[in-house]
Amino acid sequence: MFIVQNFFAALAVVIDLVLTAYFYIVIARAILSWVNPDPYNPIVRFLYNVTEPLLRAIRSRIPAVFGGVDFAPMIVILAIYFLQRFLVPSIAGLGMRMGM
Repeated sequence: MFIVQNFFAALAVVIDLVLTAYFYIVIARAILSWVNPDPYNPIVRFLYNVTEPLLRAIRSRIPAVFGGVDFAPMIVILAIYFLQRFLVPSIAGLGMRMGM
């Protein structure tokens, strides 16, 4: 059973790392929206390509633009925090309970 326990512990760590990386990518995208970046820059294109599908889905379901301010990145950041505080410990705890 220790294999299952280690699998869930590793899965929790990987999910936490992916969520943290996406958090910083969303922050970078939000900061770029304040300036006029070169749209042909590979870093800018990467940031837009990685974040735009999720931000577009949020904007289509929730009117996240009020007074010219886009709140979709804030909604994504709150969702990431929720997942890091709920999903990651739940997966790690599931692994610990399976090891008993």
